[in-house]
Formats: sequence, structure tokens, C-alpha cells
Amino acid sequence: MPNPTHTRAFRRRRALVLVAVATALSLLCGFVAIGWASSVPSSQGSTGRGEDTTTVEAGTADAAEDTGAQLDWASLNPAVTAQMTYVQEHWDSTESEEYGFIEENDCMAFTSQSLLARGWIEDDEWWYAVGDGYTSAPAWRSSTAFMEYLEEHPEKATPLTDAQRDQVKVGDVVQFDWDLSGDRDHTGIVTAIVVGDDGAIDIEYAGHTDPTWDRSVDWSITEQHPGASATYWSIAD
Repeated sequence: MPNPTHTRAFRRRRALVLVAVATALSLLCGFVAIGWASSVPSSQGSTGRGEDTTTVEAGTADAAEDTGAQLDWASLNPAVTAQMTYVQEHWDSTESEEYGFIEENDCMAFTSQSLLARGWIEDDEWWYAVGDGYTSAPAWRSSTAFMEYLEEHPEKATPLTDAQRDQVKVGDVVQFDWDLSGDRDHTGIVTAIVVGDDGAIDIEYAGHTDPTWDRSVDWSITEQHPGASATYWSIAD
């Protein structure tokens, strides 16, 4: 396994450069506020949206003015913009010279990559091996290990239950327990908050393994895996 102590300084410098580049690009072209999400096809045949739903701007609890309006990039802070730019560009990627790719289990590694783009810094528990996702730290590549990592680092994120959807923001992390075992079986990045005319909130997310963009959490826990549960991590700014 690559020694993280030997390689971390280089990767941190590179990560900061990537964040700066992504942020600069978003400032140049990302602030076309309306319609960014609709430019990327969803990997799910139906996102679970009905005709009476409205996408909420930047994950706030106030409905957008026009039904069907998309996420407002301008309301995101630069760190989240960099994160979402990375997610939008790589949600369907199946290889990476920098991070490698974990066949059939790359969801948490991709979420970690998005957090690195957001500005997170590797540490002794959460780090990646250049070009080899399989030997990265467990907290980097395992959904359950990442849950346990955040439980030990409350300064990084606040846990939210599925009943607290009104507190979820774009750029937060969603985790699924498909079989209600207590482990976490899948992880994604929140891309949109959708509010229906009846006030019901649905969360949409992106992720790897099953390449996903704007997939409905409700669809995932009722149709894809009936009876599954979803929880969230509200990422600290």
C-alpha cells in the first residue's frame, strides 16, 4: 500500500489546485443559474418527480418561483460549486488515473472525491492511494467506515434522519441501508431538493457504482430497494 505520509503533501497541493480550477471555471460558466441540471441526463428512467413538483433552489426550504425551475448555482458558496462541478463532470466516469476505480463498489470513493474537490483535506483516517482505489483508507472507500469516521468527527458533518429532510442541502451526503442491518450499503451526493405542492420533500442525488444523476431517494427506498432506509450527513461549510 502506498504510504499516505509520503504522498499526502503532494496530493493536498494537487487537491487545492483542482479546487481552485473548478471554482474558477464555475465562476466563468457555472453561474448560468437556471437549467444546469436539465443539461445532464438522469441515469434513472424516472426520477420520481410528479408534474406537481418544484425543484427548490440550492436546497433551501422555499419553493422556486416557477414550477420545474432548476437549482440556482449562484446561491451556492464557491466550495459547494466546486464540489458539484466535479460531480456533474464525473458521475458517469468509470476510470481515473488519479483515484482509480473500484468495480461495483465505487460509490463512497466518488463521494470522497467530491468532498476533496469541496476543500476537505486528507488526514490519517481519510486518504486515497494514487491510482488505486482498492488500497485507499477504509473511510475513503467504504460507506460504513465513512459513517464511523464522521461519527468520530462531528466537526465535519451533522447526522440527519430521513425525517429531517428539510435540513438537507445540496452537496450533503446521503447514505442508504438497503437491508436495515445498521451498515451503510450505498452513498451519494445530494444534487437537488424537490418540494411537491403538498409540501412533501424528495431528495435527489448523484453517485457511482450504479451511475446516477438526479435520482430520487424516495424511488431508491421504495422501488429499487423497497423498505430500505436513508440517512444524511449535513456537511459543515
